Amino acid sequence: MSDENPRTPRLSLLPVPGSLAVIWLNLGLSLVIAAIGLGVGFGQDLLPAQQVILFTLLLAVISFLALNYIAVAFEERIAANRAKSDDEHAQDSSRARGLWRENSVLIIAMVALLVLYLLITAGVPSFRSINNLIGFLVLELIFLFAFKVSGYFAAGRSAFIGLIVLFALVIISAFSIEGFLSGANIRAILLFAAFLGIACVGQTLVALMGGLDLSIPYVVGSSNIALLFLITLGVPSYVAFGFVLILGGLVGLLNGVMSYRLQGQALIVTLGSGFAVAGFTQIMTSIGSEYAGNVFGTVPGWLGNLAAMNGKFFGLPVPPTIIIWIVIAIVMITGLRTTAWGRNLYALGGNRRSASLIGVSEFKYWVGCYVLSGIFAALTGSLLLGWSGGAFIGVGDPYLFTTLAAVVIGGTSLLGGKGGYGFTVIGVLVLQVLTSFLLGIGLRYEWQQFIFGLLILPMVALYGRSPHIRATV
Repeated sequence: MSDENPRTPRLSLLPVPGSLAVIWLNLGLSLVIAAIGLGVGFGQDLLPAQQVILFTLLLAVISFLALNYIAVAFEERIAANRAKSDDEHAQDSSRARGLWRENSVLIIAMVALLVLYLLITAGVPSFRSINNLIGFLVLELIFLFAFKVSGYFAAGRSAFIGLIVLFALVIISAFSIEGFLSGANIRAILLFAAFLGIACVGQTLVALMGGLDLSIPYVVGSSNIALLFLITLGVPSYVAFGFVLILGGLVGLLNGVMSYRLQGQALIVTLGSGFAVAGFTQIMTSIGSEYAGNVFGTVPGWLGNLAAMNGKFFGLPVPPTIIIWIVIAIVMITGLRTTAWGRNLYALGGNRRSASLIGVSEFKYWVGCYVLSGIFAALTGSLLLGWSGGAFIGVGDPYLFTTLAAVVIGGTSLLGGKGGYGFTVIGVLVLQVLTSFLLGIGLRYEWQQFIFGLLILPMVALYGRSPHIRATV
């Protein structure tokens, strides 16, 4: 048997270092070098985008091979000067695997961010600037800082990372987009965040129970046209407003009872009921009219003031909807954390069987969460009527994806029992600031959806490591 250690790296045409950590380090450095080269290539504006991307990929490959070659050369020198025992090699291998386990999420997130930067740079010519390249590198450093420091905040790790990401997005947007921190733009961000945040109340509650509510966008759109339809029939606006909230609660009641009876089918049940509600509302409001899905009428002044961009709150230039959302957020966060109702909700989401043994009614809490989801979805649709001044059944379409995105990005587990509305508030603000940034650099709606999807996938993958809710039934 040869005395030569087979694990000792050797210089070759394709050098491979013996340490997995060194390989990942070299990969990260080569990607950063390639990103800098991409930014410089687009900044010079001398070559077509396809050639710049091709040269960038070649630069990444060459840099990776060169760094590996250097690393192997150093390992050869170390191996020649100091022989290592088999036990030491085993420890090195174990240390490398441990390093990957501890930093896998960070590495994947940073690589995904780099891919996103490359795609945006290739698709948006105006984004190809040195300032945006510097902003990208700063964002990578902030990600690194957030993941490393978040370990000291075990109880609220996702909230800490979310706040750091939110801060980074605000800073980068302020440098990239002129007027981003103006009073008008901040007011617009907060107003649209308020609409989304109110719609996310129900999604957060049902997620804490281990459920999903996909009827939210359809209830939003249906309440939007139903409210104006009732007002045009002569129903007093305040009465119509309250009646629409009751109807939203009834839809939530139907969702809660049916999804509870058909355990594991909440997604299909709520999606089906949402389609049915939207269709029924269009039928009822379009009888005798040629405009299906739209209702024309005059929005009451008090409702317009609630949600309009130029709305006033006791004389202050702040849309009252923002204040409503702040009050709702305070009540929800306090209620979930300090009341018996909130503690029982977490108990059911974490372990249904144990909660049932101590006398907590799963049926009441499950149905109650869906009722609240329907009410807040109807409230969102009604407030959107005040903002737009006209009713449209499709006004709730964006909320099918964004309510789920805000809840997941904030850190509330879709498996139940972990998270809360405070986390959702952070997710809502991250999404809204990101949306404002993407609009500011000229990205279309489909690009926004693609980027939001990239944000959701790694978060869902993280939750997938936890036991499924069915394992606790």
